Amino acid sequence: MSEAARRAGFVALIGAPNAGKSTLLNALIGAKIAIVTPKVQTTRSRVVGIAIEGASQIIFVDTPGIFAPKRRLDRAMVAAAWAGVANADEVVLLVDAARGVTDEVTRIIDGLKGLGEKAGGVVLALNKVDAVERGKLLTLSAELNASYPFRETFMISALTGDGVEDLKRALAARLPEGPWLYPEDQLADIPQRLLAAEITREKLFLKLRQELPYAATVETESWKEQKDGSLRLDQVIYVQRPGHKGIILGKGGAMIKSIGADARAELEQIFERKVHLFLFVKVREKWLDDPERYRAMGLDYSD
Repeated sequence: MSEAARRAGFVALIGAPNAGKSTLLNALIGAKIAIVTPKVQTTRSRVVGIAIEGASQIIFVDTPGIFAPKRRLDRAMVAAAWAGVANADEVVLLVDAARGVTDEVTRIIDGLKGLGEKAGGVVLALNKVDAVERGKLLTLSAELNASYPFRETFMISALTGDGVEDLKRALAARLPEGPWLYPEDQLADIPQRLLAAEITREKLFLKLRQELPYAATVETESWKEQKDGSLRLDQVIYVQRPGHKGIILGKGGAMIKSIGADARAELEQIFERKVHLFLFVKVREKWLDDPERYRAMGLDYSD
């Protein structure tokens, strides 16, 4: 394939928390690179996934959910999402069709209007359409298109894959001509240490659900290549209060062992080798105001 025939560009995936952006990103890439949990605001920093569609290389940016920020971490997450929009060639606004036009969706559309041409071309993707009657979908589509000049509307289910390939092909055709920006076989642009920490954070959320405080984070403190080809990872789970530490440890350490077992199994699949995972829980009351923690998540502390 000649360089002249190629296209490459960035596509930002935006939406309210739990709209299904991370599930959609994984479906578009064909591999798991973003964690998915039922807990809102699971995605805290931008996750970049890379897909090939014909002669186009699409660099998808999964942004944190956009919502009304109250704390420094919230503001940093929302700022990261809008930065992804401003720097993208194309934008996909993902709306949970079952929830419809919420205050958060309205706030995002107002933000897109404020960006003007900086927002690139914006397409609308109505997600979870398998759970909504067709008549309601058409009404929702008409309402949203009346509020913003979307280039096109797609009806999809990120979970089942319905409509996802149509969306992918349309985005690929609109990217600017130019050489590919990543090697052909690269699926993501995320440091492996961060990916490993995110996998463990996902297991925390899935195991503890509502018991887990939102203010918990995971960092890969040590990454050691072993002589036998295996990998040793030391990770720290930071919480704000001693009581939170007890929740994660569980009775007799049972909960953290279960979390570690689940994380280790998935990490071995991702890295395709044996992983020795060691988890530690530390109380750091003001980690939400620690610039170093924000840098580890790829967020701007000053926002």
